[in-house]
Amino acid sequence: MSNLDKTKHIYAQVGQGKLLEAFEANYAENILMEEPSGRREGKEACRQYEEQFLNNVEVFHNLEIKAISEDIDKGKVFVEVTMDITFKGGKRINMEQVAVQQWEQGQIVHERFYYNA
Repeated sequence: MSNLDKTKHIYAQVGQGKLLEAFEANYAENILMEEPSGRREGKEACRQYEEQFLNNVEVFHNLEIKAISEDIDKGKVFVEVTMDITFKGGKRINMEQVAVQQWEQGQIVHERFYYNA
């Protein structure tokens, strides 16, 4: 399976409420995740962040991949997504983001998210 196909599968899992399963299967132990709100290093720290995010979600209404592309030579996948989420307390948002993933040996070792904070 190509990295592009793996990324499509990851986002399909996220849309089905299986974010943690996708994370465990596809992220390296030495993962570095970066976004406007900060950076996390190591699988444990990143897992804790994802768990905290999920604990704040009341309803995950929709996820849609708007665009996706791959640079095979560099091991990078670029994906633009929109997500419709209601957080605990009733705040509903339509989130738009772009993720750039660096794949090595079948796992993501670096992921950077771009969005308006």
